[in-house]
Amino acid sequence: MLFRIQRAWAVSFLLLVSGAWAQQSTDESTAYAVVQNTTVAVMDVVAAADEYVDADPERYYQAVHGVLDPVIDYRGFARSVMGPYASSDRYRSLDTAGRAQLREQLDRFTEVMRVSLVRTYSKGLLAFGGSRIEVVQPVSDVSGESQVSVRQLIYNENPDPYVMMYQMGRSKAGSWKLRNVIIESVNLGEIYRNQFQAAARKHEGDLDSVIDNWIAVAVEA
Repeated sequence: MLFRIQRAWAVSFLLLVSGAWAQQSTDESTAYAVVQNTTVAVMDVVAAADEYVDADPERYYQAVHGVLDPVIDYRGFARSVMGPYASSDRYRSLDTAGRAQLREQLDRFTEVMRVSLVRTYSKGLLAFGGSRIEVVQPVSDVSGESQVSVRQLIYNENPDPYVMMYQMGRSKAGSWKLRNVIIESVNLGEIYRNQFQAAARKHEGDLDSVIDNWIAVAVEA
């Protein structure tokens, strides 16, 4: 089950890579259209990376970052994973020095999450050449919503499709950003948040140690 989830999460990165390109090249205004356009571009992304990834994996990682970074709300995701340790209530309870430290910790954790997520899962992207991907259109009008869950079915070698739920939200600029992913009913944001809280207890609330060790924690999971 865990392997199935990891592979499906890899697909989600690949789809969002294409989605970033789609947002830049078309005038689509809905989260569903962004994900739908992703489906069109996905095979081109796979084919291009397959030509050089073995010889130059760093180029591959940077290419993924280049197109993925505009699509994911890394900071919002990182803050959600930190949970009560980065809450507004905790921030307000701190003195000036404590607030500055928390901001710096959130900045560092955002970058750690950005790097670890892409490097951990982009390795599995090329395994999904030939997949058939279906975006399930909404049954009601959601044009006025600021948060939308986009359901997607990914057909690979298994008889039953992977079921992905992209939790998308509008940024202040009005563009759609990924806030969380649910794979096969497994909420990745909750998993990471539980991991962070367990690590914080292990390190007796030392968030710097938690952040420094996060890549190892993610790999062990």
